[in-house]
Amino acid sequence: MQYDNYEVVDSESNVLEMSRSFFANVYKYMFLALAISGLAAYGASTSDWYLPMMYKVGGGISMMGYVIMFSPLVLVFLIQAQINKMSYSGIMGLYILYSVLIGLSLASIFLVFTASSIFLTFMVTAGAFGSMALLGYFTKTDLSKMGSLLYMVFFGIIIASIVNVFMGSDMVDLVISLLGLVVFTGLTAYEMQRMKAIASNPELKGDLRKKHELMGGLTLYILFVNLFLSILRFVGDR
Repeated sequence: MQYDNYEVVDSESNVLEMSRSFFANVYKYMFLALAISGLAAYGASTSDWYLPMMYKVGGGISMMGYVIMFSPLVLVFLIQAQINKMSYSGIMGLYILYSVLIGLSLASIFLVFTASSIFLTFMVTAGAFGSMALLGYFTKTDLSKMGSLLYMVFFGIIIASIVNVFMGSDMVDLVISLLGLVVFTGLTAYEMQRMKAIASNPELKGDLRKKHELMGGLTLYILFVNLFLSILRFVGDR
């Protein structure tokens, strides 16, 4: 009987170790993307080629600017569609490209907001993000229904944001930011709970497990960046 108890303890220990390893790699990928995007954004904002590339001489976004703004959305769908078909190295290459393109898209915030307010917003975002991540990991409440609803709103935000690129409405931008604060904090908790179940799956091994870890990092990275932008619109100093 004691031997059976040892087996149970050993099994629980293995599950815990798998979960720790999974989330360690998830956050590794997330921080890698944040670092790449941050360096790309800062480097582009301090260069001479960024503004002529993104904006037309007479005003308005250039064709290349639209490509840089919308290509990350295409890449996300491509990564999701090819996650089980492409090799890990191929998915990793797309992930790095996605991070660079997001960085180029975000470079304009360094031209609009002060560096101190960007840093402060980043710290506030990290605190809010971390709190919701812990809540999602440790809560016993099933967040699946909430997650489904929030993703519906999330896709609505994406559509509204694309439309507003051409409309340029400050009111629509404000509504998007308000909804974003709720949606991205809620989805952070939901995704952590969802990934907790994936992390303990012993059938995920080798490259398949690494791909799921990378997708987890991509998901949290997207939520972090969008939450950061939502907060920046309210607290950023211009």
